[in-house]
Amino acid sequence: MPPYTIVYFPVRGRCEAMRMLLADQGQSWKEEVVTKDSWMQSPLKASCLYGQLPKFQDGDLTLYQSNAILRHLGRTFGLYGKDQREAALVDMVNDGVEDVRRHCSQLIHHSYEGGKARYVQELPGYLKPFETLLIQNQGGQAFIVGDQISFADYNLLDLLLNHQVLAPGCLDSHPLLLAYVTRLSARPKLKAYLASPEHVNRPVHGAQKI
Repeated sequence: MPPYTIVYFPVRGRCEAMRMLLADQGQSWKEEVVTKDSWMQSPLKASCLYGQLPKFQDGDLTLYQSNAILRHLGRTFGLYGKDQREAALVDMVNDGVEDVRRHCSQLIHHSYEGGKARYVQELPGYLKPFETLLIQNQGGQAFIVGDQISFADYNLLDLLLNHQVLAPGCLDSHPLLLAYVTRLSARPKLKAYLASPEHVNRPVHGAQKI
């Protein structure tokens, strides 16, 4: 049995970054897919600590909250920077990704039809900090922090890939971010996962607008 289990809805959503991390690190995991109907009717929701998914099992350790899960995997696989300074920067990047993810979630679930044009117009401002960080780290030719991949890279990559679905061409004005996506997506194990039916056939969001 794989040591890891992801309990989540049949979407990429809050779990795709951890899936990409596990795949790129050569790990296997089990998926327990929860449909919307079963979520509303089963006792699972009441049993979850915060009444929400994802739920993540690492052996006898049960975790909730997607960013806590990413940090746990970052510590487990040495994906948390090489020292305390880099770890602090990795946390900062991840929190920045979360800010943009929340903006996007608000759009998708509450104001898509009327708000998409404005969101796409404002998107360069949301993405600019990440390009700034890339420039500051080896001129944008490496990872988002330091010279080794971190859990924040997987989270940022997932965010950027999602936005390329939402607004094709959105990275054209951010050449370093576009090159970053291309570079990370070419990592052999990650490339294989991104081409797999497990990734390709999952909608990005439960609302299925993208």
